[in-house]
Amino acid sequence: MKKWVMRQYWRLQQSQTLISMAFWCTTLTLLIWPYVSWRFEADKETLGVAMTYWGLASIATGVLVFVLAIGYIYDMIFALWKEQRTVDTERNPFGTYALIPANVVMIGMMNRLLRDRAEGDEKVIATCDWIDQWLEWCSSQEIWARSQHFWDSEFEEKVPDLFFLPDDAVTKARNVKLDD
Repeated sequence: MKKWVMRQYWRLQQSQTLISMAFWCTTLTLLIWPYVSWRFEADKETLGVAMTYWGLASIATGVLVFVLAIGYIYDMIFALWKEQRTVDTERNPFGTYALIPANVVMIGMMNRLLRDRAEGDEKVIATCDWIDQWLEWCSSQEIWARSQHFWDSEFEEKVPDLFFLPDDAVTKARNVKLDD
């Protein structure tokens, strides 16, 4: 039930953009029309359409372009959230230099596969060596120990000695005392 309600709320938010743009255009067009209607003679037609409709369409188009231009200018020039996202990412170690434990496992396995397929390519092997050092560092961090403690307690079998980590990495993580 909660998921269904959230989906309806999301749909409401998505349609709100289009509906509000229609309201902007119609409301402002009808508010502006009395001030400019004298410029459009109702008796005349262009391309078979009365000038009144050309006037209303012109105002609505102008309002739409104006609102979109304000949004574009705000997004490109005055958007303060861009810098905030940059700061958030720079302060987040998992967005810059650290790996979450699940990624350590995946990258470790991919690194091992790459090393096995390197066939003596020195650049690839040097890269794999560097990644091994990075993974070793990641496995020495508290988050790795926390994850390993969780895995050890939740799964029937404890975390094995992972082939892509140093031989004592799993044991060291198991011996870390976590203060909660």
